[in-house]
Amino acid sequence: MLVPSIPGESPPPPPRACFGRSELIETIVRLAENLVPIALVGAGGIGKTSIALTVLHDKHIKQRFGDNRRFIRCDQFPASRAHLLRRLSEAIGAGIENLGDLTPLRPFLSSNEMLIVLDNAESILGLEGASAQEIYAVVEELSHFGNICLCITSRISIIPPDCTTLDMPTLSMEAAHDTFSRIYTRGERFDPINKILEQLDFHPLSITLLATGAQHSGWDTGRLAREWERQRTGMLRVQHSGSLAATIELSLASPMFQGLGPDARALLGVVAFPPQGVDENNLDWLFPTIPNRTDVFDKFCILSLTYRSNGIITMLAPLRDHFHPRDPVSSPLLHTIKDSYFSRLSVDVYPGNPGYEETRWITSEDINVEHLLDIFTSVDTGSGDIWDTCAHFMEHLYRHKPRPVILGPKVKGLSDDHPSKPECMFQLSRLYGSAGNLLGYTELLIHALRLWRERGNDRRAAQALEHLSDANWQLDLHEEGIQHAKEGLGIFEQLGDVVG
Repeated sequence: MLVPSIPGESPPPPPRACFGRSELIETIVRLAENLVPIALVGAGGIGKTSIALTVLHDKHIKQRFGDNRRFIRCDQFPASRAHLLRRLSEAIGAGIENLGDLTPLRPFLSSNEMLIVLDNAESILGLEGASAQEIYAVVEELSHFGNICLCITSRISIIPPDCTTLDMPTLSMEAAHDTFSRIYTRGERFDPINKILEQLDFHPLSITLLATGAQHSGWDTGRLAREWERQRTGMLRVQHSGSLAATIELSLASPMFQGLGPDARALLGVVAFPPQGVDENNLDWLFPTIPNRTDVFDKFCILSLTYRSNGIITMLAPLRDHFHPRDPVSSPLLHTIKDSYFSRLSVDVYPGNPGYEETRWITSEDINVEHLLDIFTSVDTGSGDIWDTCAHFMEHLYRHKPRPVILGPKVKGLSDDHPSKPECMFQLSRLYGSAGNLLGYTELLIHALRLWRERGNDRRAAQALEHLSDANWQLDLHEEGIQHAKEGLGIFEQLGDVVG
């Protein structure tokens, strides 16, 4: 069959620079030259479109495919098979309208070797129902043509099985610095800038928006650093270049996300809240009120809103900052995980007791728990429940992962008449002792001892004396250590506490 020669569409121009992607681009070019279908998958703003356009204009690709290099933005037409087919017909120059399936286009598609990029394909592949199956069938057939290299860029990992999937990485420090420096030319001191780039997880769009905003505003590096501390990712908005928020919201507008239900966005806020992310083995006890929690978290990963790293579900720093609850206390889901953590922390952690080994879960969750306590002890200082849990947390650490805690200044700053003060001081003292801070160990024990004596809690006073004896012995204050030991032993005898 003779196919009439009708000029198709030329691709948009390439980005002026694409730093740190040379090896990745070489890989894609090599696959394209071998007509292997490709899928570039990653979060919004990671650079998928820039990479695809750079490949389209690569000299080897131009030599191989000539004018048969096509670029189709899938988010610029309604998500239906008919609209996809019409847009494909326009792009390749077939000029056929009112298409019911791919059949009339096959002669055109088979006539020459082609490179076809379906950009932002999540807008047509993230559907459900009959329409989704029809669209998927068209895309899958395109991937089967032996003379076509199909390249898909998508935020979701739902792609035809024959595609070689390349997960888009963030930039290296050097590439991030080069990306920033290409736009921002108003400063030379880059120590604070490098720190900000790291806090952005070297996310390309965020770096571009940050540099553009700073350049437009005429800020030096000092002012830029101050504004970052004040606004964080709120800075990532440029009048003529869009914003990080708009890019993220585009992901949330997808049918797949919308189908996750009313709790989905709040759940993203909970993932964004803990510094360590969420251990996927803990979903059942962390989110007991979410009936389809495993499926929801799977969909988050499919949508590139989160990713898995060694069993932890987390997200890129700019997304984390965007979704982080501005008022954690008002989040019902955060209260749910708070209650879940607090319940687990209430378990006795004394060696030899039943369940002691199970309390080792704290070794992988300690940063999350500490962050949660840091927030809630700030907003609800008078709560005995929160401070009791703080003491339990430090006891868990003492048994399984002794280390300094950021909660120390808050514990010391509690009013002496607070009911949880002596227990918190005592548990904090043991962490000081484990870290070798013997003077701090002693100071805290003396304070806790005084408070327990004032309250008539003889047993806890005796335990404080026991540890105080140990602290003094390590300080070579043997006489004082012996005196504290005798005093503690005397209290235990009066109480009939044989173990003590």
